[in-house]
Formats: sequence, structure tokens, C-alpha cells
Amino acid sequence: MNVSDTPSFDYQQKPKFRQKTSSFCSDFVIFFGGTLLAFLLILSLWCLTSPPSPPSSFSSSLPSQSPPKPDSTTFYDDPDLGYTIGTWVQNWDDKRKQWLNLHPEFSGSERVVMVSGSQPDPCKNPLGDHILLRSFKNKVDYCRIHGYDIFYNNVLLDLKMFSYWAKYPVVKAAMIAHPEAEWIWWVDSDAFITDMDFNLPLEKYKSHNLIIHGWDHLVFQKKSWTGLNAGVFLIRNCQWSMDLLERWVKFGPSSPEYKKWGEIQKSIFKDKSFPEADDQTGIAYLMVKEGERWNEKIYLEKGYYFEGYWLEIVDKLENITAYYSKIEKRERRLRRKNGEKAGKEYRAQWEEIREKEMGIEMKRPFITHFTGCEPCSGKHNEKYSREACLKGMNMALNFGDNQVLRNFGYFRPYLAHKPRQTMRSIIGSIPLMLLT
Repeated sequence: MNVSDTPSFDYQQKPKFRQKTSSFCSDFVIFFGGTLLAFLLILSLWCLTSPPSPPSSFSSSLPSQSPPKPDSTTFYDDPDLGYTIGTWVQNWDDKRKQWLNLHPEFSGSERVVMVSGSQPDPCKNPLGDHILLRSFKNKVDYCRIHGYDIFYNNVLLDLKMFSYWAKYPVVKAAMIAHPEAEWIWWVDSDAFITDMDFNLPLEKYKSHNLIIHGWDHLVFQKKSWTGLNAGVFLIRNCQWSMDLLERWVKFGPSSPEYKKWGEIQKSIFKDKSFPEADDQTGIAYLMVKEGERWNEKIYLEKGYYFEGYWLEIVDKLENITAYYSKIEKRERRLRRKNGEKAGKEYRAQWEEIREKEMGIEMKRPFITHFTGCEPCSGKHNEKYSREACLKGMNMALNFGDNQVLRNFGYFRPYLAHKPRQTMRSIIGSIPLMLLT
């Protein structure tokens, strides 16, 4: 075929039928793309505003949604409710029961809230604030280990209720703020926990509402104001306790008869050397003079150091430490390491051994109370030296802290040393205690 026989085409100009086809396809693509984009935009907005429900096949495996609680009013909605001493709380048991019914997650256990505190101003004693800090740490450690809540107050809630009377407005406020708590446990700032493993025997107190360290014969027969100590006490969160608090503070400085009550207390409790009404003699007075109303629900605890006099305790702490170490080396089950949260079994094993073979002299004292030392003000009792108080407090705090540090792999080999000085690793120094 000659070249001249080949059909000739104008390549610069496309045939008309291809122009129409191309225009149609281009319009279709633009229309389809716009429609798809609009659909996706609408779908995205719908998903954001109304998430789809899970498929029915998975509905049984998902947690069911509890219906919202009804907007029921409680005692907190009462405008006449008062936290302050002098504002009488009525029907407290019923109010607590109603609140607990609305909050069943708090039912079924004897919850404890520890309450402590100190003055709002800095200590006059240069070491006082440091001692208070360590005292607070001591209490926090115990509460963390045993699952208790703690409230530490350093505000004077009632300006008239100073000194040892300042605790009672705090205790009442804690009862109202914690209706889930069965017990409020007051512990003075100068009282240190020296047995971190000890469990409060709450079952023992199921028929009582106030637990306080003391001796019946000293209170009722000898009429001694030191026959008990009000620096540490357990008080049940109930109407009886509300009534007791209001009666108890009638001896205090907010009462117009405060001076008169001081003279009455001194006339009945002959060993009381000062004519000022105090809370400790106040509760002793109620037991002696109004016992028909109160004594059935008051338990004077003398079976263990619920609150121990420091002068009887601190010189024994080194020997007690050595004795416990000896038992740990003997008992393989006590030499095991364990995490702090898993220490319940360890504490139960110690309790078993203490009950079987330890007399009260060799048991760790539960609480060591440095009454008379006044670590913040520095105005200690004249029969103690400042050095004896400071040394004793340091030893007691180190003694308790060693039991905490054990779970972290360390301990202080000498109780009388300052905290910053000698620390040893348990693994490096006494492997027999933990590595067997």
C-alpha cells in the first residue's frame, strides 16, 4: 500500500463523537465525587452526635447500666444541721441509716476514721514542727497499712475550746462528715503508734460506744483523775456519742460554769493538783457521778497499751527489738519478704505468736503517749528533762518506722540515732531474716 493510499486524519482536531463522550464522563465523575463527599460528611456528623449501639450479639457481655439514684434528700439537706458543738443533732442513728441505704457501697464493714491535730501556729520549740511532722507520718503509715481514713486538723474550730478541749469540735465534725464510719478514733499528736502490726480488736467492743485506756479501781475507788487518759479514745458514730460529746464539753471553757466545774472536779478527785476543769477529769466525773446514764457503754481498756505512758516504755524498746528479731530468725514463715499490701497474713502470724508465748512486757506497745513532754510548746513537765523527752520521742518514732521500712528493705540498727544517720539494707546486713 502506497502512503498516498492511507486515510488521512487531522490529529489536531478530535472527532466530534469523542468530544461528547469525554464531556459526559467528566461531568459524571464530578457529580459522583461531590455526592460521595456530601454523604461522608453527613455520616461523620451523625456518628459524632449519635454513637451507634453495640451489636445485639455482644450486649450480654457488656456491664449493665444501673439506673440513676433518685434525688433523695438526706440530713445534709437540712438547713438546721450544725457541725459545731452546742448545735444538738437529733435522730442521728436514723439519719445515718438513711444515708447508708443510699450509699450501699459503704455498708458491711466497721470503718474507722483516725482524727488527730495540732495548733495552727508554728511551734515555739525549734524541733516541735519536725516532731509533729514525724508524728503525722507515723499515723498515716498505720492508717495506710490497715486501710483506715485519716483526718488531721490544725485549725481551731471553736475559739473558746482551746488546749485539750479543741479535739471535741473536730470529733463531732468528723462524725457528721463521715457517716460511713462506725468509729472515730482520736489520737493526740504526742501519741505515737509503736506496733504497726496490731489490729484494733473492734469485735471486743461491739457492745460499747466509748473505748478509753484506764482502770476501774483507780477511777471508782481511788477517785484518781489519772485513772484513765483521754488523749486516745475510740468513739462510735451514733446518737449516744453525740449526746455524750454535748454533755462532756459542758465542763469546758465554752461553758459559763467553767470555773465552777474546775473547783468541783478538784474536790472530788483529790489527786488533781490544779483547779482548772479538764476533759480527762470530765469523763471520769461522768463515770463516777452520772454512771447510770453512761457507764454501760464505756469500756476501760487495760488489756494492752491502747495508750501507754512513755516513761514505762522507751527503755524497753531496744530489748523488744532484739526479742522480735530472735523470733523472726526462729520462725521461717516470718522471715519471708512480702509487699506492704500483702501483710495481713504476716500480721496474723505475729498475733498468733504474741498470744501464745509473749507476756505484756515483751509485746510491742501499741501506742506510746508522751504525755507531759509538750513537744510543740516546749513547756514539758518539770519532773522530766527536755533531753529525756526528745530522746524518748526519737526512739519511739524510729521503733515504729522500722516496722514500716521493713517492707521497703531497710531498717535503723540503732533506735537512738537521728533519722538521717545510719540506715542499713535488710538484704545486706541480716539476710537470715528475709531471704530464707
